[in-house]
This record gives sequence, C-alpha cells and structure tokens, in this order.
Amino acid sequence: MSVATAKRERVIQDPPFIKWLLSSPRAAWLWLPLRIWLGYQWVTSSLGKISNPAWVSTGEALKGFWTNAVQIPETGRPPIAVDWYRGFIQALLDSQSYTWFAKLVAYGELLIGIALILGAFTGIAAFFSGFMNWNFMMAGSASTNPLLFIIAVGIILAWRIAGYIGADYFLLPWIGT
Repeated sequence: MSVATAKRERVIQDPPFIKWLLSSPRAAWLWLPLRIWLGYQWVTSSLGKISNPAWVSTGEALKGFWTNAVQIPETGRPPIAVDWYRGFIQALLDSQSYTWFAKLVAYGELLIGIALILGAFTGIAAFFSGFMNWNFMMAGSASTNPLLFIIAVGIILAWRIAGYIGADYFLLPWIGT
C-alpha cells in the first residue's frame, strides 16, 4: 500500500497482512459485513429521527440533547469535557441552529447509511460516519459510538476495496479513481 523512506534511504514497507487487508479485492469480503452493519445502524437511527417531529419539524430533540450536553454540574464531570467544543455547541444553541441542524443530522444519518449499505462512495460515507460519531462522543454520548467510529476508520483506510462488493465497483472506475 504505502512505502515510507527514512532519513538514510531505508525503505519501510507495510506488513503483508495490512497491505492485503487494505488493498486486496479478496479482503472486500471481510469489509462487506462491517460496512452493511454500520450502514444499517445509521439507517435505523435515522428512521427514528425522521419520523419524529421534534427532530424534523422543530429541532426540539436536538435542542434538548445540546442543552444537556453543555450543562456543567455542581459535582462530577460535565458531559462535554473539552471547553472549546462546549462553547461551539453553546453558540449553536444561542443562534437556534438546532432548527435546521436537526434535519441535517436526521437526513445525513439516512444518506450515510444508504451509501454504506450500497457501497456507494464508501470512503466518503465512512468519513462522514466517523465524523458524526466523533461529534456524538465529544458531546458526551458514548453509547455505541466508539465502536462505530473504529469501524468507520477501518473502512476509510480500506476505501479502495471496502465498496468493491457494491456500487463502488462501477462508480470508482467511472469517475477515474
């Protein structure tokens, strides 16, 4: 996959298993169930949000999540441990961005899930999957997000073959990749 050259022109190669895991079309069979499972998690999560007016009409559900996340308790640890991220979420709350951002979250989850299940632009879908999981974790919601994040990172690394058994088989050559 990659070759790194050290100072004295010494070549360091990837281990053969990693090279195979991230670039062999046969390894696509290992990524297929992970990709479909991750996509299914996003679709099921989004369907609950899309059918809920508090997400797609008013954004009140996201407002409640953000409000709980930015609170600093008198004792114990706050849900958001990083000050700049708490400030960012507070700014979104103050500007009432939850009214449009909730729709972005709900429909974004659906699009990510569909793309992963179909294997369409898998690396891009996995990137946004990981980005959303990272944001959920930063907001203090652990749940299954760390596991989903790790799988997304793996799919990002294997982007060339993770969608090989899927639409990427046709899409990537079509766009010249």
